[in-house]
Amino acid sequence: MKKSILILLVGLFSLVSFSQEKKDKNKKVEFAVNGNCEMCKKRIEKAAFSVKGVKSATWHTDHKDLHLILDENKCSVADVQKAIVKVGHDAGDLKASDEDYEKLHGCCQYERL
Repeated sequence: MKKSILILLVGLFSLVSFSQEKKDKNKKVEFAVNGNCEMCKKRIEKAAFSVKGVKSATWHTDHKDLHLILDENKCSVADVQKAIVKVGHDAGDLKASDEDYEKLHGCCQYERL
């Protein structure tokens, strides 16, 4: 009897451990981020790296997109986008506030749609 209960418990614990969703430790993501120049590049990448869990962040001036590698156990894409929006750059579907946008240097003020 004890043996069958023990086997049942081990079976349940193994089922529970396999059913948990495992998040990716090195998820690659890219999304559009508005900006113009090298100052924008530094600001955008610095904002991305300020989020715990971001392993790599590279903004491409020619394509105006950010390539990320992040640990989904520590942060989400939305967390990174929010950090970028706070420094004045539109990121993905999120738009920077007019107040944050106005704080950007004149050459960094991209055309807003």
